[in-house]
Amino acid sequence: MKYRSTSLEGVMILTPATFSDHRGQFRECFRKAEFELHCGHYPLVQDNLSRSVGGTLRGLHYQRSRPQGKLVQVISGIIFDVAVDIRPGSSTYGQWMGCILDADSGELIWIPPGFAHGFYVMSEMADVFYKCTDYYQPGDEHCMRWDSPSLAINWPLSDKYPLSLSDKDRQAAEFVIMA
Repeated sequence: MKYRSTSLEGVMILTPATFSDHRGQFRECFRKAEFELHCGHYPLVQDNLSRSVGGTLRGLHYQRSRPQGKLVQVISGIIFDVAVDIRPGSSTYGQWMGCILDADSGELIWIPPGFAHGFYVMSEMADVFYKCTDYYQPGDEHCMRWDSPSLAINWPLSDKYPLSLSDKDRQAAEFVIMA
């Protein structure tokens, strides 16, 4: 596995080695000791799987009291994945980064606790699998607008798939950068 830093402090791109032959492929997607060496000691306590149709935009979601770190991978399809640093005092507070994740490359993104997270489905369908550092707390879930002007995220929206948002995401608050 190769680990690559991003423009956001703590966010990493993980590239697993893929072994192919006439039968198909094999790749190791997670090894605890190696992950901890490069990303830190985090308990990964909950696994989630999200299936979404093309054009779906989920996010930007976060938890305040018990923030979740997420190790995200796509097991079918293609997404544009986004992390926004909302850690007060962080050198990258209020900044975002995005990357394309797809099942063929097998790349993963590690988003530590203290970030808002979202993704946009760029293929007909996508299955997104992610490990979390804390349990989902419905009463602690918050959402910021995916198109907040203060963030100016450059989402690769496509005319091929109409944009689809949940009511919660459509009604989310603007992100305001605090000085």
